[in-house]
This record gives sequence, C-alpha cells and structure tokens, in this order.
Amino acid sequence: MKLARIALGAALALVAVSPLMAQEKDPTTKVAGAGLPAGWMVRFDPARPGRPASTVAEVNFRVMAPGWHHNSGPAGIYYREADATKGTYTVSATFAQMKSMQHEAYGIFIGGSELQGDKQNYLYFLVKPVDGTFLINHRSSDAKPVAVVPYTASDAINKDAPADGAAKNKLSITVGKDDVTFLMNDKVVKTLKKTELDGASTDGLVGLRLNHNLDLHIVEFGVKK
Repeated sequence: MKLARIALGAALALVAVSPLMAQEKDPTTKVAGAGLPAGWMVRFDPARPGRPASTVAEVNFRVMAPGWHHNSGPAGIYYREADATKGTYTVSATFAQMKSMQHEAYGIFIGGSELQGDKQNYLYFLVKPVDGTFLINHRSSDAKPVAVVPYTASDAINKDAPADGAAKNKLSITVGKDDVTFLMNDKVVKTLKKTELDGASTDGLVGLRLNHNLDLHIVEFGVKK
C-alpha cells in the first residue's frame, strides 16, 4: 500500500510538471530593453499560462541608422499610429539577420485595429529563412491565429547562408481594389482576393510582426500610396 501511494504521488507530480516542461522546450531569451523609439507602440502576444504579461523592458528595439535594430524577448507587433492607411497602397520592409534565427519567423502586418484592446485584429505576412517558407495569418482577438496560407516554400526567399546563417529578405504587401498581393524580394509569392482573407480588413494600422528570440536589422519600412 505504501509503495502504491508513493507511485501515485510520483505520477501526480509528473503530471503537474509536464506543462512547465513543455513551455520550456522553446524558452524566450531574456533581453534588457530601454523602451521603444519615439512614436512606436507594441502589442505583445498573450502570455503563456502561469506567466506574467510581457513588458517593453524585455525587448531592445532601437534606432540604428539607416533603420532599426531589434532584439527579443517576447513576440509581438510594432507599429506607429502615423502609418495608418486605407484604400490601395503598398507596405514593405527589409529584414537582415547576421546569423540563423532557427525556426523563428518575422515580417509585416496590415489592417490593424483595436491593437491595444480585447478585439485586436490584423493580417500578417512572415518569412522563415531557415527553410525558405512564408506564412500568411489572420489574428482576431487573442484567439489562435487562422492560417490564410500555411507555411509554403518559395524560391523567392533568401534562405540561411550555409556558412553563417545570415539572410536578407524584403517583404511587401500590395493592396489593390479587389486583390492583395504578397511579394518576397519583389517577386510575387501569393495573390488573394480580399474575400479570401478570413474576414480580415486591409484598412488600418500597418507595422512589423516580430516573433520571440530574434536579432534583426530592419530598413526601408514604410507605406507608399
């Protein structure tokens, strides 16, 4: 009986620890930050169960001419209210990594609304250079994002360099009257009807979508009408 109680206790302890072990399979790098550049705002992804909400002290996003440098820290979106747009336009940014970011992805978003509230909404376009794939997702509220286009390989993507893992990619989204075109290094990788965007709007805030554990230099971010 005593051995049975010990075995049961050990099993219960393992059940309690297992979720924590799962969370630590992809831990978030600790980064010391000093706030955001003037005019920029951030919305972090929902915290993992049992963890406190993320703060700007956990990322280092700073001006570094001719662009910005970003070290994370938790995943989130970064934007400036002055960049809100609607109608037809193109938003783009170029990302450079000096070493492999492993399985992490990063990119741009459009159609942002309620970004500091309970009904956040945006459509995002990411690149994952480690394997040369891109992703188009729609996030609505804090629910799990919907994959409009799941990770898909494209020859337009500059993959991690074999020697040092470095990679540089330009991502663009062009919003037309009825269609939205997604470009990688100025080459079209996907065109979707606005009716194929899982209900996402193309009007609103635009910005950067940056996953956790990144070290990137970002240039040429902006909107052209």
